[in-house]
Amino acid sequence: MEDLAALAGVSKITISRALRDSELVTPETRARIKALAEQVGYRLNHHARNLRLQRSHTVAVVLEMQPDPDRPMSEPYPLQLLGGITQELTSRRYNVLLTAMQSASDGFGMPADGIILLGQGAHDAAVHAVARCGLPFVVWGEEHRGSDHAVVVVGSDNHHGGACVAERFLELGRSELLFLGDVSHAEVHERRAGFVKRLQKAGVKVQTLLPGAFTFGAGFAAVQAHLRRCRNPPDGLFAASDLLAMGAVRAFSDAGLAVPDAVTVVGYDDSPSAQTFAPPLSSVHQDWRQGGVLLARKVVDLIEGRAAHSETMPTALVVRAT
Repeated sequence: MEDLAALAGVSKITISRALRDSELVTPETRARIKALAEQVGYRLNHHARNLRLQRSHTVAVVLEMQPDPDRPMSEPYPLQLLGGITQELTSRRYNVLLTAMQSASDGFGMPADGIILLGQGAHDAAVHAVARCGLPFVVWGEEHRGSDHAVVVVGSDNHHGGACVAERFLELGRSELLFLGDVSHAEVHERRAGFVKRLQKAGVKVQTLLPGAFTFGAGFAAVQAHLRRCRNPPDGLFAASDLLAMGAVRAFSDAGLAVPDAVTVVGYDDSPSAQTFAPPLSSVHQDWRQGGVLLARKVVDLIEGRAAHSETMPTALVVRAT
């Protein structure tokens, strides 16, 4: 760097700033220094910089998701979130380390400056595990209200999403309603809360079904078991995810209940598979890619000593054929 500074006729700190695209150096000077560096074969040593700063310039993305052939990791969740995260972190010159929740106890296998947690887990178990690592972190999910410590959360407006589905069912005159989802997860709890609160105002009750997982098969099994024991068949079902909703549609069809004539079904996520499902699935839309971008921005703010706050993205019901 000293040699390059002598060649360029500037200070060593100017060389460092120019190669990091600092706005403290004019665009013309940056361009001249980069061209000279290219000419003499100089490369900024990122490892040496990180050692000096005692930082790895790496963000660990921790995925709280149980492996399941019925819900592969190649699905839009988590890939769309990861796309937004990687796009933003790469543009800010951070490395991305993708790891599973099980690695949280051993430090993810390498140093990280911060953590992005995708999924809170039942009863926020994943959040508590990551908090023990002592690193700045942000979470995809539902904001922690009344928590003992502040957690920065990015997520969709789950409560509003549930209320939108309730409005739709009331418009259609549906009254024998089911909610399908595991409410021990904060996001699912809020989706049900918004759904139930709006229906209670109209005097309509809701029965909750607990699936064994967030999969097509679990949705199918839960609805099939309910239909075997219920006296009055449902005429509306709101599922906490699109995969659960698709399993429910199959169970209704197998039982001779036509969708949407006999029973209305709505999912949550507005995934690409919802659009191509037969019949196309009505669903609550949430923008995973933008969520990933926001998560990345906020964890970088925390790492670099700036304030960061939770953010809730809007949701909207997309009505299709179910």
